[in-house]
Amino acid sequence: MASARVATFHDQLEAFLHFEYLRGREAQESSDTPGILLIAVDTSTGPSYEIFIVSDNDLLTAVPHLTQLEGRNLIAGYELITWTQKDFAYYQQQSHMFDVAYGVPTEQKLESLNSFQLLPALARFLVFKSQTDNRVLARSDAAPRPLTREQATQLAADILDVAQFYSLPLDYFLGVGAMENDYMDVDGDLTHVVWKKRAQRDDIVLRRGRKRVMVSDYAIGTWQITRETLRAAHQLYLKDQRDYRLLPARLRPPRELSLNSVDDAVLTTYAGLLLRGLLDHFGGDVEKATGAYNGGVKTPNPAYAAGVKTVAEYARRVLEHATALDDPARNAKSSDTAPASTAPRQKQPGRLDD
Repeated sequence: MASARVATFHDQLEAFLHFEYLRGREAQESSDTPGILLIAVDTSTGPSYEIFIVSDNDLLTAVPHLTQLEGRNLIAGYELITWTQKDFAYYQQQSHMFDVAYGVPTEQKLESLNSFQLLPALARFLVFKSQTDNRVLARSDAAPRPLTREQATQLAADILDVAQFYSLPLDYFLGVGAMENDYMDVDGDLTHVVWKKRAQRDDIVLRRGRKRVMVSDYAIGTWQITRETLRAAHQLYLKDQRDYRLLPARLRPPRELSLNSVDDAVLTTYAGLLLRGLLDHFGGDVEKATGAYNGGVKTPNPAYAAGVKTVAEYARRVLEHATALDDPARNAKSSDTAPASTAPRQKQPGRLDD
């Protein structure tokens, strides 16, 4: 049986995220590929996790399909490998065990996990989301750069601090970040403008009328907060009675707002404050609050809210399972569902992507 190794990872969560993503993309396009498998292999430096696309033995159809996936940046390359039916059955069972391990309910829920437990998995989740952003996959000149591990770790720490400070539902806060910019620091809606009675400090005036001025209102950074919304958020901050000394210094907004030089870390605080205000306004209704984050209080956007909910549920499942599998004590309890990192040697006819 022919198969193609399309990715290798040394981190289980990273491997599973990409495995699920590739499998989902293939399912969306009604691919007739027999299967996508994730297996664990013991190496001299520890377990290695490999993603395989199982193809029929007709290379005339398998190779063009793999080349197409490579061209769409869904895989970095591929290596054709021959399996026996016994090998295939073994790998299929092992891959199923990964699905079981990440699918069974966990004892600890997201709300009971502390920042120390969540930080490593959350950072990996942020990297993954940025890497699979459609703009990144398209490789356009204007595509943002995916997060580095260092950037993701810092942003994850900031998100956890802000979520705790404002008592935000972490999963929905993550949903907002994914919907806005997949956690990448790049401005958006660059052509968006608003008319106002008079120009204010830092406004980018594009046109002047008899009684009004047109100013740029593009969305800033990771959380895509428009310039005018940022003014409103800063006013909320100035009136807020919370003790901001409880936040790390890098997350504390300055007393005076400078629209043209807002630190991205502080934008995370503003985003948290805006979401907290919307949750309070709608009596804790997360659907209306997240919809209003995009559409405004008068016209919450239900489609946006649905997208946030989808990411929130996904993030919750990933973080709950990743932290459970990272915990040695809990991992021991569930060893019957954890896939073993052993695999028979594969027969390799040769690389096709060199």
